[in-house]
Amino acid sequence: MSPRAPRQVLALALLLLLPLTLSSCSVKRWAVRSVANSLTGGVDVYGTDEDPELVRDALPFGLKTMESLLAVVPDHEGLLLTLCKGFTQYSYAFVQAEGDLLVNSDYARATGLHERALKLYLRAHGYGLRGLEKRCRGISTELQLDPVKAAARIQKRDLPMLYWTAASWGSAISLGKDRPELLADLPAIRALMERGLALDEGYEGGAIHEALILLDALPEAMGGSEARARRHFARAVELSKDTKASPYVTLATTVSVLKQDRGEFETLLNRALEFDPDRDPAQRLVTIVLQRKARSLLEHEDEFFVDETAPPDTTQTQEK
Repeated sequence: MSPRAPRQVLALALLLLLPLTLSSCSVKRWAVRSVANSLTGGVDVYGTDEDPELVRDALPFGLKTMESLLAVVPDHEGLLLTLCKGFTQYSYAFVQAEGDLLVNSDYARATGLHERALKLYLRAHGYGLRGLEKRCRGISTELQLDPVKAAARIQKRDLPMLYWTAASWGSAISLGKDRPELLADLPAIRALMERGLALDEGYEGGAIHEALILLDALPEAMGGSEARARRHFARAVELSKDTKASPYVTLATTVSVLKQDRGEFETLLNRALEFDPDRDPAQRLVTIVLQRKARSLLEHEDEFFVDETAPPDTTQTQEK
């Protein structure tokens, strides 16, 4: 043993004993923060999983556990980011997706699922704003008053928080197009996305461009633009080196359906089915989930397109 080793052992022992000298509240916070660091700083065991059902059943417990930890350490940025990301992904993959497929066959259930998805997105957005507030105090209010100026305060180190905050916010608006209080937030979301592009256009293989496909697929009266959506799609594919199924599914379920372009819809979804989920283990789960959605959409595509070959109903009521 080196001469320095006893000193290191003593320092470690003192570090372990230090919490015992603090108040019980401080000990609890120290322990919870340590657990929170472990939960939010490790490998993403969900993203690499190949069993969507297992993840779907496990995620709610994990998210509620982290909410319990956050109640003790409300300033923990790792928890805020993970909760924002987790609730957004859970809502998109397992709640909204089911509602999307039922919208034409079971409207009542689809409405209930979409309402739940909307609430989950808003919960995620709330955690994201709290995270941004940690680095940019007052930004929540500023985003309402001067979105561009407020977004300019965000730095590259906070890009993950910016992205997931904007993604959850935008997803909520896509489900709440009939809610004026949500539509009023569109300038703030676009300012965040544009700031994200300025900080790192290639973030997560073009993820910001993917999110902007959804935003620009909104009607023109709400600031959308089919041309911009298609440009974001092309750039997302380019930046990801065409290794992700998500841009194809996003464009198919938004622009292709809105334009009633059935051929494009089929082409895009069939392309999404060509990706190998095992090629990129970090994207395994999302690829499997998106491919399941693509297959379901293709099976139900008649529900999303008007059959222009059907003869018109020429039956007229005649008064006698």
